[in-house]
Amino acid sequence: MRTLLYALGPMLFDSLGIIVFAVLLAAGAGIVPATIAGTVVAIGVVGYELGRGHRVAALQWISLASVLLTAAATLLTGDPRFVMAKPTIVYLIVGTVMLRRGWLNRYIPPAQLALVGDVMDRFGMIWSAMMFASAALNLIVALLFTAWWPLFIGVFPLASKFGLFAIHVATVHVIGQARLRRRAGELQPAE
Repeated sequence: MRTLLYALGPMLFDSLGIIVFAVLLAAGAGIVPATIAGTVVAIGVVGYELGRGHRVAALQWISLASVLLTAAATLLTGDPRFVMAKPTIVYLIVGTVMLRRGWLNRYIPPAQLALVGDVMDRFGMIWSAMMFASAALNLIVALLFTAWWPLFIGVFPLASKFGLFAIHVATVHVIGQARLRRRAGELQPAE
């Protein structure tokens, strides 16, 4: 449970701008207010990290840059398709960044890294694959099922991420515990 809480905090914090955008859009706030609110929150997240003297994660910078560019395009043109396409672009960029080994290491306590670091790297590839699949699905829904896009963007991204997150945490926990038991058995003297 402690590992779950350790990882959940940064995950929610990193996604706060997207969460605000999706919730407002699903609640019927409209593209422009949701875009402005998501942008303000994304800027606030990065500003908060900088203000505390912390290193801003690459995914936070990517999210902020994409939010600023698509928000500006949407607000200047009044065309919501920029916002609808933004998740596809973000998912492709984030999926590519997630191909880098070790990006998940900040989500587990350092003491557990030696125990399950290889599992975290494998899940990094699974997360990347999910982002690429999400990119394709978002584009399909935005272009072919435009009326359903607000509901889709308000539900699917968070549901898929929390679903994979639950599987990820449970799998890492089970494998970590099994490895600890195996190590404890190897350390006991033979009779």
